[in-house]
Amino acid sequence: MVFTFKKIFYGGILLMSLVAIDRCSGSGASDKPTPLAPPVAATEKTILEIHGESRVDNYYWMRLTDDQKNASTPDEQTKKVLAYLQAENAYTDSMLAPINSLKAKLYDEMVGRLEQDEESLPVYQNGYYYYSRYEEGQDYALECRKKENLDAVEEVMLNGPELATGLDYFDLSIGDVSKDNRLLIYGVDTLSRRIYDLRIKDLTTGKLLPDLIPATVGEGVWANDSKTLFYVTQDELTLRSNKVFRHTLGSPASEDVLVFEETDEQFNCGVWKTKSSEYITIQSHSTESSEIRFLKSTDPTGQFRVFQPREPKLHYEVHHAGGDFFYIITDHNAPNNQLMKCTFSGTSKEKWISVIPHSKEILIETLELFRDYMVVQYRRDGQQQFDVHSFSDKSVHTIAFDETAFTIYPHSNSEPNSSVLRFGYESLTTPSCAFDYDLKTKSRTLMKATKIMDPAFDPKNYQSERHLVKARDGAMIPITLVYKKGLKLNGKNPLYLTGYGSYGYSSEPDFSSVRLSLLDRGFVFATAHIRGGQEMGRHWYDDGRLLKKKNTFNDFIDCAEYLIEKKFTSSAHLYAAGGSAGGLLMGAVVNMRLDLFNGVLAAVPFVDVVTTMLDASIPLTTGEYDEWGNPAEKEYYDYMKSYSPYDNIKAQNYPNILITTGFWDSQVQYWEPAKWCALLRATKTDDNLLLMRCAMDAGHGGASGRFESLKESAEEYAFFFMLEGITE
Repeated sequence: MVFTFKKIFYGGILLMSLVAIDRCSGSGASDKPTPLAPPVAATEKTILEIHGESRVDNYYWMRLTDDQKNASTPDEQTKKVLAYLQAENAYTDSMLAPINSLKAKLYDEMVGRLEQDEESLPVYQNGYYYYSRYEEGQDYALECRKKENLDAVEEVMLNGPELATGLDYFDLSIGDVSKDNRLLIYGVDTLSRRIYDLRIKDLTTGKLLPDLIPATVGEGVWANDSKTLFYVTQDELTLRSNKVFRHTLGSPASEDVLVFEETDEQFNCGVWKTKSSEYITIQSHSTESSEIRFLKSTDPTGQFRVFQPREPKLHYEVHHAGGDFFYIITDHNAPNNQLMKCTFSGTSKEKWISVIPHSKEILIETLELFRDYMVVQYRRDGQQQFDVHSFSDKSVHTIAFDETAFTIYPHSNSEPNSSVLRFGYESLTTPSCAFDYDLKTKSRTLMKATKIMDPAFDPKNYQSERHLVKARDGAMIPITLVYKKGLKLNGKNPLYLTGYGSYGYSSEPDFSSVRLSLLDRGFVFATAHIRGGQEMGRHWYDDGRLLKKKNTFNDFIDCAEYLIEKKFTSSAHLYAAGGSAGGLLMGAVVNMRLDLFNGVLAAVPFVDVVTTMLDASIPLTTGEYDEWGNPAEKEYYDYMKSYSPYDNIKAQNYPNILITTGFWDSQVQYWEPAKWCALLRATKTDDNLLLMRCAMDAGHGGASGRFESLKESAEEYAFFFMLEGITE
């Protein structure tokens, strides 16, 4: 691959005056600001060459290395980048200052709906009930347990508020508890880079052990001896999960034994324990292939054995809840997956036995395995279902649900000998709840329902619907909608349309208490279940990736036009939102159909597709060739260049746009949205708002803590309300 960089400086003015920046910093308290001029980013010509073609990137200079970002004394380039990001933040503060009171009101609404002292449903495992609980006013939870019964004395394993004290960002990863119930592994990320330092706490004394394992992915599992644990680290440059180590309690991390290294740059790896706790597994996976190694939990220093050697386009996952059989969900001769099984002595695919064969109508998604039952979760026509299979009498029955748009999911079923399935349920109008379903009697018991603390909330006041939209090529695209009852189909309703459409990730019709702030102000909320997801089966994913990626964008546009045609809204009142790969969707559709939306939110948007996918040193790149293609191959280069938002900006009118990003984002680096914003501002021909908010202490997931993240939501909603003329 030939890919060279030539930097030619030809100047440009970066900032408004420093006086203006100082005046605006902290301007959040004023509703009568002095508007600032938009920042004008400096240009520094960089020529990117490949396939005999040259692309000019005037904003490539915005990219900083991790060393530059972490340096105690910033160099000149770092100063320039930080000044630009701060200027954009100051400009956004200035332009949004008139709605500061509305933002504050929205934030108070969102916080007010939360149960302040919420407690999770206890989960029983190996003699203890485990749960999390919040105390009023706290951003972070306490992780607790009680021995044998819920009337026992509470043990606070980890105090989130105390651990987070003094930190700008805090994320806690709860790991495994040792078989003797004494030791807890947990990880802490303080940079929002999803890099965790592992610690071990003695739950009997409450003290931390001296063991400290730096720079892990946050996972850790114990062997049955309660003194040996396995964990995963990442490549320092690309953040690809690639190494599994064995740690012995009391020894320094520098002496830990490397037990597996994933050398294929398109694969990541992780380490888990089976539900039976009998096996520790190392799972390597790419988009289209996987390979699993397993080891008896009683033999931690033994050799991991390959379950089924990796093959191109062969993906499988393995479940074990005890007994003689492993159960395997696999796409072996089955695009929508089939369920198979095998014995410990015959794990190669030639010896797998069919349990549930492949079906074109059903996508098998996951399995909850018990000693006497198995529960298979699948999709038919985009709708999720549970089928319960009894091993003893071979009977099968389906758990029925009444609503037409809902989401279900297994919920903490850690005991293999249980005959009760715990599952979660929610819909666009029903807050999340957890049920215990007796697999023998077929009866269900509501164990917990999320409380919405607003006394005015009543799910009966809202209406949900599911529509099918005929796309331009004939595919039928599902849309789910929710709105407050009494809606008039007159084309004047504001409508918030969201979508994702990548990685085979299915956008579920779930509940959001935050979303009530939209619905109660007359907004319709809609999700377009576009290709690139997996709502309608594996073909839905395959038809929205690689050289068919434009189906994702066309589907979204076709769904928007359908909503206008059916008078749910009009282009003057239509707003679109998407994050990460959904941000790519936003960038692509505004280039393609600039007339369709009044406002767009692009959160941590993946918008510089070609340049990023050409750089194997950037996190996620090599592992995503099966998603986007490898632009080192000209066919993929030409195709992704034809839709990459940054490469297709034109001198034309664009809708109002709010861009959000995080300086420490390891998945979509901050410079992608920053470059996109700068080039849009330099190129577009309209006077519509173009704003960028860069969180200087956050990463891909935004602010940490249950309250801080609501400030981001309040600002994003207030932006759309401002465009719609809603002031209260």
